[in-house]
Amino acid sequence: MTMTSEKDQMMNEVNDCESDNKLPTINYTSSFSFHMKYVSLFLLTFQNVTSILLLRYVRTTTGPRFINSTAVLNSEIQKTILSIVLLLYEEGNVFRSLKLIYEKVFRETNDMIKTGIPAFLYTIQNYLLFVSISNLDAATCQVSFQFKIFTTAVFMVLILGRTFKLIQWFALFLLFLGVSLVQLENMTSTVPKQDVNAFKGLISVVSACILSGLAGVYFEKILKGSNVSVWIRNIQLGIFGIFFGCLMMLLQDGAEIHRKGFLFGYTDVVWLTITVQSAGGLLVALVVKHADNILKGFSTSAAIIISCIISMILFDFQLTTLFALGALLVIFSIFLYLKPDLVYQVPFFNKATKEKSILV
Repeated sequence: MTMTSEKDQMMNEVNDCESDNKLPTINYTSSFSFHMKYVSLFLLTFQNVTSILLLRYVRTTTGPRFINSTAVLNSEIQKTILSIVLLLYEEGNVFRSLKLIYEKVFRETNDMIKTGIPAFLYTIQNYLLFVSISNLDAATCQVSFQFKIFTTAVFMVLILGRTFKLIQWFALFLLFLGVSLVQLENMTSTVPKQDVNAFKGLISVVSACILSGLAGVYFEKILKGSNVSVWIRNIQLGIFGIFFGCLMMLLQDGAEIHRKGFLFGYTDVVWLTITVQSAGGLLVALVVKHADNILKGFSTSAAIIISCIISMILFDFQLTTLFALGALLVIFSIFLYLKPDLVYQVPFFNKATKEKSILV
């Protein structure tokens, strides 16, 4: 008999003896998990909304503007520090954590080098995100950046050999259509916009989505191919990100930084924006751990709606029929992609798509 079964038997005997005087029991673990599910959902929604709005605010407010490449570098530094703190919390021992970092980062160099590719892609993606938000409305950028779901799915098929149900490909088509409608409205808008370039914003956000999808899938392949902690992988990503961030900063803006200074244009709001942006990936990990895909999709959809409302109030954003239709298509497609089984409850779709999948 195992120790667990012996403990269970003893507890049963105690319960039998006290059957006439039972007290209600509380499952604290289940209660904590329930609360964490919605806490993490709220935090991710809040981060999705505030990050894009803060980015738009600091890139359009009056006064000297910070240099994009310095913000990317500072974001990588913050993410690395946060990952180290979370590793310390997970291990519960400072010496063991530092030893683990030394072994996985400085000794196992072959394994460490694997993270160089996604780190480079993420660094370029973050830079492009700053460029896109400087040339697009917050709501337009928020909706358009969901195109990364489409690019991620394509790279999953090409790199991981993943298969998707027919209804999921239909959802991805709706996503592509929705983003296209939003961008069409942005490109053809007759409302005058100062200091923006709609075409530059479009190219930047689409490129960022492609890099995000490729980096995410490649990083997933690395994670599933080893038993290394996700926080160690994030530290490895951060170290490479700092290196590539420094390189990009010197090549792209070296002369300007030498003339104006590394922290030129930085304010408390800029630092807050960078910190919120840095916490995004860690919050996604929290949601994946405590919530499900439906709640994650709800978080993204809520962020789109809230961003649109706040943009109309703060940034004079004008909600048009074309934009509203595109945004609704994007929201619907996210739910359909994350939970395709919901549509099977409709008799017509159930008959047409049940147990079908396609592979490109």
